[in-house]
Amino acid sequence: MALILLMAVAGGLLGFLYQRTTLQDSTAPLTAALNEALPQLQCGDCGYPGCRPYAAAIACGEAEINLCPPGGSETVQQLAQLLNVEPPLIPQQPQRLVAVIRAEDCVGCALCLPVCPTDAIVGATRHRHTVITEHCVGCRLCLPPCPTNCIEMHPE
Repeated sequence: MALILLMAVAGGLLGFLYQRTTLQDSTAPLTAALNEALPQLQCGDCGYPGCRPYAAAIACGEAEINLCPPGGSETVQQLAQLLNVEPPLIPQQPQRLVAVIRAEDCVGCALCLPVCPTDAIVGATRHRHTVITEHCVGCRLCLPPCPTNCIEMHPE
């Protein structure tokens, strides 16, 4: 009796997994193409935890194509072309912000280094850090790990 019950549960689970895989496979090529067009910063500014989940949401019709601030209008144009739709109007973006480290308050903990998606922060452990503003996309991922709150966002 237990064996029959176990087989029924296993069969149900396999059926569920097959359905889910088939559903995901139907949008996989489009998701991959959309993901490739995104800047791969994994910053979360779009409201999704990374570029791939955002691409999947676009492919399923759950997200607009103009939610990626670092990608800008060029990315919106590419996504619209892939989807064969007219690109939506892009609202005027506020002035771009970049991270600035107050050197006198930086303790060189290096906690900001691994979270920066563009490697815009340079420095070594126990040495003051600085930001290469040309590489900073203003994603603010460096702010939470800083124990001294020495990182501020300033207009570019």
